[in-house]
Amino acid sequence: MPYVITEACIGTKDKACVDVCPVDCIYEGEQQLYIHPDECIDCGACEPECPVTAIFPEEDVPANLRQYIQINRDVFKSDNPPGRPTR
Repeated sequence: MPYVITEACIGTKDKACVDVCPVDCIYEGEQQLYIHPDECIDCGACEPECPVTAIFPEEDVPANLRQYIQINRDVFKSDNPPGRPTR
């Protein structure tokens, strides 16, 4: 998974990252946005657009937020995966 969205997005869901994603790999869950691990092309366009600094390259996710790597993977395997963001 190239990029991961962490807890700062919970309740925020600004969607500035969605506007710059060239492959539309950012999805909207009930509480936060998620990056699809199989669709992300590791371009990095989303990271600087996040106003709450919730997006990190997987290898740079802070230690206290590392659980979000697995959360982002698992959400797409769930019975109710996130859908395309609404505007």
